[in-house]
Amino acid sequence: MSAHHDTHKLVIIGSGPAGWTAAIYAARAALDPVVYVGVPKQDPGPILPGGQLMLTTEVENYPGFPKGVTGPEMMHSFQAQAERFGTKVVQEDITRVEFSSEPATRPHTLHTSGGRAIKAHAVIVASGAAANWLGLPNEMRLARSGGGVSACAVCDGALPAFRDQVLAVVGGGDTAMEEATYLTKYGKEVVVINRRDALRASKIMQQRFLSRPNARVLWNKVVVDVLGQETISGLLLEDTLTKQRSTFECRGLFVAIGHTPTTRFLEGSGLRFNQAGYIDLAHRNSYTNLPGVFAAGDVADAAYRQAVTAAGMGCVAALDAERWLAAQGVH
Repeated sequence: MSAHHDTHKLVIIGSGPAGWTAAIYAARAALDPVVYVGVPKQDPGPILPGGQLMLTTEVENYPGFPKGVTGPEMMHSFQAQAERFGTKVVQEDITRVEFSSEPATRPHTLHTSGGRAIKAHAVIVASGAAANWLGLPNEMRLARSGGGVSACAVCDGALPAFRDQVLAVVGGGDTAMEEATYLTKYGKEVVVINRRDALRASKIMQQRFLSRPNARVLWNKVVVDVLGQETISGLLLEDTLTKQRSTFECRGLFVAIGHTPTTRFLEGSGLRFNQAGYIDLAHRNSYTNLPGVFAAGDVADAAYRQAVTAAGMGCVAALDAERWLAAQGVH
């Protein structure tokens, strides 16, 4: 293969709402984008091409879908729209990157899981973040099948299956409190399961949750199994002090023990990350600290993590990349 064929104007890493939206805009701007969608893996929960929405059975808060849409269906539509305008799709991971901050050593080099090295004038990193799971087999099974296990209360909490039910939230930080407080609007009772005798969350977030009449905390407990066949019926808990086991009946489990941005392949790249490990975007745009490298979606967003915000960031990244490439004289 001549070097010419392996040099792309724009490579997009990731296939969630950010990646596909970037591809739609970039393809329509004649940037011939190539999307590396990734390959399925377990880590400990499933990480799938299409991102976290592939584990979301019902999306009811994305504009334009008054009756709701399933996550996989939505990602399929995004992809079809990107492909309609000529986006090229590669079913591989990018395993390592060599970004260059100097024009003399550009284009950037990316290494694929298929063992190839490709070149790209501009790169949009839209590799997302993965919810941290407990890693229990039944938890993963019920999360995949839409059986009442979720890692996003804001996405799923309002669904009919959870209304007026007893709901459990695992976690003790600010995110767990925020998710649990949100769920008190819908659940009959919301019970936070915390492994210690005190919450990590800030006092104000704790207060906000505990002041709700249908809120309580189970202290010094860990979830050792998720019960139920088609849908969740309860949890098997273990007391961290006495090791005694008990069953807790509930109809929903929300795992709120944080997210991990998918950035392992970026180690040693020279990209700047924030304290939480997300790609650091200094301004309200998609420019990273490296020229020609842009970021969009959950890999650069610890605050909102919604499909619609990720899509918006994907649009921003494509427009930024288009302007940057034009300024470099890459046509």
